[in-house]
Amino acid sequence: MSKDAMIDFFKQKSATGVLLVIAVIFAMMMTNTPLNRYYDDLLSIPVVVSFGSFAINKPLLLWINDGLMAVFFFMIGLEIKREAIEGSLSSPSTIAIPAFAALGGMVVPALIYVVFNWNSPDALNGWAIPSATDIAFALGILSLLGKRVPVSLKLFLLTLAIIDDLGAIVIIALFYTSDLSVISLEVASVMMAVLIVMNRKGVVNNAAYILVGIVLWTAVLKSGVHATLAGVWLGLLIPLKNNKVSFHQLEKSLYMPVNLVILPVFAFVNTGISFANISLKDFTDNITLGIALGLFVGKQMGVFLFSAIAIKVGFGKLPEGVSWLQLYGVSVLSGIGFTMSLFIGSLAFEDARGIGMNLTDERLGVLIGSMLSAVVGYMILKRSLKKND
Repeated sequence: MSKDAMIDFFKQKSATGVLLVIAVIFAMMMTNTPLNRYYDDLLSIPVVVSFGSFAINKPLLLWINDGLMAVFFFMIGLEIKREAIEGSLSSPSTIAIPAFAALGGMVVPALIYVVFNWNSPDALNGWAIPSATDIAFALGILSLLGKRVPVSLKLFLLTLAIIDDLGAIVIIALFYTSDLSVISLEVASVMMAVLIVMNRKGVVNNAAYILVGIVLWTAVLKSGVHATLAGVWLGLLIPLKNNKVSFHQLEKSLYMPVNLVILPVFAFVNTGISFANISLKDFTDNITLGIALGLFVGKQMGVFLFSAIAIKVGFGKLPEGVSWLQLYGVSVLSGIGFTMSLFIGSLAFEDARGIGMNLTDERLGVLIGSMLSAVVGYMILKRSLKKND
């Protein structure tokens, strides 16, 4: 492949999905060959950052999940702010149907998971895993269909995924927070106040916000609240109205490192499932079924039915130029939980596995449900859009 062809490929939205699949394949290859010990050693490499008596000592895996993913959530914060001020989230008429769809897409999958795991308090902690949508992967699959996809359908999926991300952020903050450190929370609160004051006073230097944000991230990391939330807060507090050019440049500069590096790296270190330890029983385990069916069945049911009800009641109308079958195809596509579901799964069972509880690997359900949603959703959309050619 020539240099120009490679550049063109990486500029495409579908590139993220391709790289995520490659990352998963490499992770599986390493964990199911004699290379598995190198994979485990890589994730366990201790990384220490210290200043005097203050130190952060974590294995590489947690630096990726707590550190690099904070950058991903920072970009999400910027996207939410932009959409709320000048995008799809700024118009009540545009947001109504995707908002109902997102609600259904979070509630129904969670209920399906709870039904399967009601009798297991430890497994029940993973109820939010199938509620997430991987916005990058879903949009990447949709982009494979090219210009045939109506702009209104892309906007629907984008708005749905952004509201879904907001829901995931709230869930992480409320339900996946460990023992709290009062001192660290106080420092984080002071940093939040500094960012708010900077915003109100009209400070438009993005570098100044990021420096304060690094201190905020460190405090949140030490507080017991998940550190990635610091990225969201920082993104929401960087000014846009009086800082449009700089804001958009910052957001644009994050696209390639986040989507083409951070997300594939995250997928690589979190999807190394060893099939040597997996039996047929694992495929029929309640955790696996709850996640897989929550993503593949629950998402499409929740998104499509809640959208249909909202449209019939009169809260909004079907997106312009979009058929019911196309709306259903996007509903199926929203079941691609992948990176967001893997992330929530790592939080849900972190404490349980830390004390040696024997739980089925939740990543198996995430991969099954996400891949089914991607393939079936793509096939439905390809067929429905072909009729419009």
